Amino acid sequence: MSRSRTLAAPWLGLTLVVVALAGCAAPAEPPALPPAGVYEHDAAGESSKAEPIAPGGTAAAVTGPLTDVGWFCAQVRANADGRALWCRIGHRDATDTVAPQVAQFVLDRDDRLAWAWFPLPDTASGDDDPVTAAAAPALSAIWPGAGDRIRQETDDFERDRARRRDPTEVPRTAWQDEHAGYLLSAVDGLVVTARDTSVRRWPSGAEHYATTMSSAVDDLRAGGYDCAYPPQQSCNRVQSNGYFRVSLRGDQIVSAQFGIGSWIEASRQLHPLSAEFPRGLTFLTEEVRRAVTDRIEDCRRSGTGFAGIVNGTVVIVDASRGPVDGADHVTYLDIQIGAPLAGT
Repeated sequence: MSRSRTLAAPWLGLTLVVVALAGCAAPAEPPALPPAGVYEHDAAGESSKAEPIAPGGTAAAVTGPLTDVGWFCAQVRANADGRALWCRIGHRDATDTVAPQVAQFVLDRDDRLAWAWFPLPDTASGDDDPVTAAAAPALSAIWPGAGDRIRQETDDFERDRARRRDPTEVPRTAWQDEHAGYLLSAVDGLVVTARDTSVRRWPSGAEHYATTMSSAVDDLRAGGYDCAYPPQQSCNRVQSNGYFRVSLRGDQIVSAQFGIGSWIEASRQLHPLSAEFPRGLTFLTEEVRRAVTDRIEDCRRSGTGFAGIVNGTVVIVDASRGPVDGADHVTYLDIQIGAPLAGT
């Protein structure tokens, strides 16, 4: 939905300036996220219907190393110029808190990788380097040698952080190889821009599964959410510790996240969805609303999570169950519907 927060992890050295490495240079300014102009276009054959990654080709190659270790990946939108892929995994810590990590890819219409972003997850434990763990095998699958170079540059980034201190600068380093230019930053993670191709108009649709925020906000308020839209894109429901937030393109909802509890006792749901959404999930289009609602209700009944595609719509459910007694349980669910635009 938004850029991940800066991490206080030893492998990033967040308050330290990176000394320029041999063959590398720390750029004066990081590239814009998203790159300038990629969404400044009219609809160009847009499709926002999510699809599984098709076997064969670049998309399957670059996402395969991620799905092999538990990531969910999908083609989330496409247009006349290219395709956008989105991958996600939820890392659970000892307290059962989920820290999501994502990866984004833009492919051109000739099935070549044009751009990739491996943002920092919100939290990381110990000496783990989740960015390199994702980026190195994914890019090695299509660009020989890219993964080894990423590991080397990241190791140098960590080692050189101790040489000079300046809390006013953001640590970052950049390098190039025959395939792409790379920027590693302590704020944005790793951004990769291919050298031999680009996509001028990035896919930007969401109309298959989502409505507009202006049409949904009154229904959210009817369910007890405190919404000040516009301009705010986040609503709170204090009586249930609930939240609802969106990413937008104009007024169009692109992705939505919300939290809701479930209380199952004697096989009965004691906290119905209608308690918070009395008019239903009206931020979803009628075409997908019933199927997505049914999937969410299945997760609420069972107290389990889900990551997949429902009627062409990305649905992510992270479930945190409290103490259980047989089939009875109290569970809090963090839910995401749709994927944000690449670079956001």
